[in-house]
Amino acid sequence: MKICCIGAGYVGGPTMSMIAHKCPDIQITVVDINEDRIAAWNSDTLPIYEKGLDALVQGSRNKNLFFTTDVDKGIAEADIIFMSVNTPTKTYGTGAGKASDLKYIELCARKIAEVSTSDKIVVEKSTLPVRTAETIRTILDNCPSDVKFEVLSNPEFLAEGTAIEDLMDPDRVLIGGAETPEGQIAIQTLVNVYARWVPRERILTTNVWSSELSKLTANAFLAQRISSINAISALCEATGANVDEVAGAIGTDSRIGPKFLKSSVGFGGSCFQKDVLNLVYLCEHYGLSEVADYWEQVIKMNDHQRSRFVKRMVQTLFNTVAGKKIAILGFAFKKDTNDTRESSAIYICRDLLEEQAEIHIYDPKVTKAQICRDLGVEEDNPLVHIATSAEEASKDAHALAILTEWDEFKDLDFGVIYQKMLKPAFIFDGRNILDLEALRQIGFVAHGVGRS
Repeated sequence: MKICCIGAGYVGGPTMSMIAHKCPDIQITVVDINEDRIAAWNSDTLPIYEKGLDALVQGSRNKNLFFTTDVDKGIAEADIIFMSVNTPTKTYGTGAGKASDLKYIELCARKIAEVSTSDKIVVEKSTLPVRTAETIRTILDNCPSDVKFEVLSNPEFLAEGTAIEDLMDPDRVLIGGAETPEGQIAIQTLVNVYARWVPRERILTTNVWSSELSKLTANAFLAQRISSINAISALCEATGANVDEVAGAIGTDSRIGPKFLKSSVGFGGSCFQKDVLNLVYLCEHYGLSEVADYWEQVIKMNDHQRSRFVKRMVQTLFNTVAGKKIAILGFAFKKDTNDTRESSAIYICRDLLEEQAEIHIYDPKVTKAQICRDLGVEEDNPLVHIATSAEEASKDAHALAILTEWDEFKDLDFGVIYQKMLKPAFIFDGRNILDLEALRQIGFVAHGVGRS
């Protein structure tokens, strides 16, 4: 069997590396038109950071795992083709700001139809709106040859930072296909691949539409839990309650559970906001305006949490941060990844720059070039500085804000940091990972989210 994956990004690269590792008899080819990205996958410095990914790639690369820009050859030789390309939120035309931009998916489908000379199973791996498979099938059915295609939905449920663990031991693998004999054969073919290491009872099969909607719904529910506890964090600050204690109390209820009840400056990443907005657009499209309003409030709450955090910083620093040095610890949207997409740090830093603060940013995995691109500034901008350590970033700073929960930030010598900061020295723990009382004993004016 030969598998081709179109797209060498955060989903395609790790997923194909795991399949290659677990199925050494299957030839895996990952194709992408981005030459720099493919070159990075073939080098010792991979384009993305995930714990355990380096060893996985090195163990299979150039054996049964190949990265190439030869898209046509990869597609033509494959039995199964995974479509794992970007589906960003549209910034133009109908549905701008909410709907998924499917231009890359359509281009992939047309390319598959163009170069295929043998029957294929085409697998949606990207997160897509419901009934996208119908569009893909329509394009493939108009293939100039007599090639037959079956379209499956196999959404990813990876959490960045733990992607390799999630691939190795997934909660579930979801595969949706047509309720026809041919569709069921295609489903079983893909089931057999995953069953090489995933227990069969964790491999769920549905129709295509249920599979597509399940991915959007899962992310929407998780985002909703975060926005819900963040809404309560504001009430905790107003009343003197502790949001961590509240979350701990309600999390012991078996009907609720403890996961995704950690209050913070807000969620980020490539999926949550995009998928919730996509769900909002779908509800509006089908005339479900009240349902759309409900889910849109999840995004509004997330935006409010970020702006509320900045407002608190400004008010605490005597109602102005203009000309003041603010140390920013963490820029990735979560720990153990270098992904910055929709990171709360981007929005908070932009707001601080609008207030004319001078920000000094340290993140152990995000590059200076990426930070400046995200902030929309030149690398020599006098208000934006990139530090090589937390101590460097905080030297002579008026305030320090923790925006990513990197483990190393929990073990910093805050006594030393305090001595080198201007006084009064302020700390704003946007991830609730520090002991505020211990910081106050050192001398800091310390604030958390939903904690007094």
